[in-house]
Amino acid sequence: VAELPYSDETKSTFPTMVVESADSIIHHSGLATAQDLKVWELDDEPKPVSKYFKDLPFVDNGILISPDPSKWKCEKSGDKDNLWLNLSDGFIGGGRKNWDGSGGSNGALDHFLEKGSVHPLVVKLGTITSDVEAADCYSYAKDEDGPVTIPNLAELLMKRGIKVAGLKKTVKSTAELEVELNANYAFDAITESGSNLVPVTGPGLQGLQNLGNSCYINSVVQTLLGGTIPELSQRYGIGANKNTVHSHPFFNTVAPKNVIDDVLCQTAKLGCALTSGDFCGPLPDSIMVADDSKSSSTTDPKYRLAPRFFKNAIAKSHVDFCTGQQQDAAQYLQHLLEMLDRAELSSRGKRLATTNDELQLSSRLFAFQTTSRITCSADNKVKYTDSAPEMMLSLRIPMELASPSPASEVPAESTSTSTPDQKRQKSDDNATEKDKSPLVVPLQSCLEAWGAASSIDDYRWSHLSNVSHKATSQNRFANFPRYLFVQLQRYEMGPDWVPRKIEVDVDVPETLDLEELKNKGAQEGEVLIPEENTCTSENNSASQQPSAPAIDEGAVATLMDMGFGMYGCMRALKAVGGNNVESAMNWIFEHNTDKDFNDPLPEATNIGDNIASQQSDKSSVDEGTVMSLVENLGCFTVDQVRAALNETNGSADRAGDWLFNHMDNLDDAIAALSCNETSTHDESSDNNKISQTLDDGKGQYTLVGMISHIGKNTGSGHYVCHLKKNDGKWVIF
Repeated sequence: VAELPYSDETKSTFPTMVVESADSIIHHSGLATAQDLKVWELDDEPKPVSKYFKDLPFVDNGILISPDPSKWKCEKSGDKDNLWLNLSDGFIGGGRKNWDGSGGSNGALDHFLEKGSVHPLVVKLGTITSDVEAADCYSYAKDEDGPVTIPNLAELLMKRGIKVAGLKKTVKSTAELEVELNANYAFDAITESGSNLVPVTGPGLQGLQNLGNSCYINSVVQTLLGGTIPELSQRYGIGANKNTVHSHPFFNTVAPKNVIDDVLCQTAKLGCALTSGDFCGPLPDSIMVADDSKSSSTTDPKYRLAPRFFKNAIAKSHVDFCTGQQQDAAQYLQHLLEMLDRAELSSRGKRLATTNDELQLSSRLFAFQTTSRITCSADNKVKYTDSAPEMMLSLRIPMELASPSPASEVPAESTSTSTPDQKRQKSDDNATEKDKSPLVVPLQSCLEAWGAASSIDDYRWSHLSNVSHKATSQNRFANFPRYLFVQLQRYEMGPDWVPRKIEVDVDVPETLDLEELKNKGAQEGEVLIPEENTCTSENNSASQQPSAPAIDEGAVATLMDMGFGMYGCMRALKAVGGNNVESAMNWIFEHNTDKDFNDPLPEATNIGDNIASQQSDKSSVDEGTVMSLVENLGCFTVDQVRAALNETNGSADRAGDWLFNHMDNLDDAIAALSCNETSTHDESSDNNKISQTLDDGKGQYTLVGMISHIGKNTGSGHYVCHLKKNDGKWVIF
C-alpha cells in the first residue's frame, strides 16, 4: 500500500474517477457539519429573495460553461478556486478578497463594477446541484450586497448550458467555509503576538475543537476538567483511580439509551479524554506556532476533540447555551456547576459514594459565603448578615484608581512572571489600539474596593421599629474555599443603555493573600442588634412586617423587557430603593452571577405575589401573544406555543428560539417541561435536606488559570484560557 499526496497540484495525476471520489469525500457534509450549519443559519437572518431575478439582463454572447470543473478558472487572474459565475454575461471570476488577503482574487466583483454595476447576480461554481436552493448565490447590488436566493436559478443556468440535474457538489459552500474558519482560525497565535508559542502535547494538554462560538464552553471545560483541579480530575478524569477513556465508573452505571443525555457520563467522557492524552497528536517538526501553519496536528481532525454530546447534555434545557451564539463564560461556569450538582445529587449513594453520609458536591470546591457588617448611623449598633453560598467573587474595577501603564511594563492581565510557554490564542485589536498606553488597575485595588465601607441610604432597622436611617456596610469572607474564582466586571451601562466594555488592564499577581478580608466576628466594644424573632414577627400586624422598600411594578416590567428574570429584577430594585431602573441595571451587572440571583425573594412583595402568580398560572400567558406566534411561525400548535411562552416567562422572541431549537423532538421537550418542574422541586427539597459544610482554609491563593474575553461586546469576540500546568509552565488553549 502506497500513500500518495492529494492536493490541487497533484490531483491532475490521478484518474478522473479517483479525483471525483476524493473530492466528494473531502466536500461531503456529514451529520456534524450539517448540525453546525443548522445552528449557524438559525442564528443568522434568512437569505432574502433577490428583487433582480425577474428582470435580470441577459447578454446573449454565446458563452457556454463547460461541465468539466478542471476547465473553470478566473478570467482575470487564472485562479481555479472560489469561482463565481455571473448569471447575466457568463463571466467567471474569483470571489471577494478578505481584509487579511485571504479569499478569492476579487475578479467577479471587479467585473461587476467595470460593467457599470448592471449585472449583480452571481452563483458559486461547484455548489450547484439538483437542489438549486442549496447553491451559493450573491447579489453585488448596493441595496442588497449579500447572499440571496434566486428562484429561477435553474432557468438562468440552462441558458449557459448548465443542466442542474445530476450535478454534484465539488466545493464547500460559503456557510461551510464560515463555520470552518470560525472553528479553526488561529486566534491564539495572533493574540500572543510578540511571544514565542511552543506547541505542547500530552495528558492535560488536549485541545478542543471550536464548534462555532463555543470558545466560552471550551475555556471553562479546560479550566475545570483539564487537570488543573485534581479533585475534579479524580472524579471525572483519569485521576489516581486508573480510569481510562474506555473504563470509568460513570460509564458502567447508565443504560445505553440514556448515555447521550447523561450529564455525569458525558462529563466523565470528556474529562478522561482531556486528562489521558490519548487523543493528542505528535509534535510538529517546527517548534514554533505560526499563523499560517498547516502541518500542526491541531488541524488534523483525528487529533481534535469535538465536545458535541457534552454541550448538548449540559445546555439542552437552557435557552441561550443551546444555541450557536457567543455567550458569557462566567454564566456558563455557574450553569455547568449547577448541572453537575443536580446530577450528583440525583446519584447520591448510587453512582457517587458519600463520606460520613455527606455527598461531596463538585461545587463545594468553589463555594464560599460573605458576611456583611452593617452599622446603624443612629446608634452605632452593628449586625452581621451572611449571604447565600456563592461560586464566584465578582469584583468591580475601580476606574478612579487606574493609572497609565509605562510602555516598558509587562502587558496587563498577564502574571508578573516571565513570558509563559503557551499553546495558542487570538486577538482582534487594531494596530492603532495596540499602540495606546492602556490604563492599569491592580487586582489588589479591586479587592480593597470590594471590602471597603459603603453607604446605604434609608436602611430600615427592625430594632428601631423599622425606621429608616443611613447605614454603613462592609463585606468580608465568611470562609475561604479550596479554589476561588474571581470575575472582573468589565462591562458597564453606556449612556445609550447598551453594555460597553471597560478599556483597562488588570495587573494580576501570581499569589494572593486575603486573610485581611476574613470576617473576625463581633469585635470588643460592639453592640449587636438582636436578631428578629421569626415567630413574633409572623404574629405582628401588617404594618410591622415591611422591611423592604416598595417595588415599582413598572420598573420590574422595564427590566424584564431587557431579558432579565422577574426575581432578579425584583431583587435589584429592592437593593436600590424600589424604583430606580438605572441603579437597578448597575446592580444587575454586578450581581447577575450570584447563585441566588433568580431565586424567589425571602419576603414576597405585593408586586412579587402578583407577577409570580401570573407566571405560575399556566393559563395566564397572554393569549394575544400566543395567537400572534402561531400565525407568524405557521408550523406550531397553540399548545406548543403556550408551553414555550411559559418556559421563557412570556418572551415571544425567546419562545420562538426555544421552539426552533427543539423542533426535532418537540413533543418530548414539552412533556419534559412539567417533569423538569417536578424534579426541580424535588431536587430543591434534596438540597435543603443535604447540608453542605463549606470548606474553610487559609486565604492564600496561587494563580493557576485565567479565562479572558477578547472583544468589545458581550455577543462577539473570543474566549481563551491560560492554565498553569504541573511543570510550572503556562499553556494557552
